[in-house]
Amino acid sequence: MKKRMISMVRWYQKHKPRATIGVCRYKPTCSEYMILAIEKYGCIKGGWKGIKRIFRCRPPYGGIDYP
Repeated sequence: MKKRMISMVRWYQKHKPRATIGVCRYKPTCSEYMILAIEKYGCIKGGWKGIKRIFRCRPPYGGIDYP
């Protein structure tokens, strides 16, 4: 299940809209954060942490934020 979720995020990274490339204010980006969280916490908790991160990702906020 972990591999499937990570592969979906990797697919998104490869096919994401051009308007979103390079505009993330966080390090790591939200999609990288999702992958790190899934690897560290598993599918359910890591996926939830990734989703919460996406909802937090609004300008002008940002910074370094690891799972």
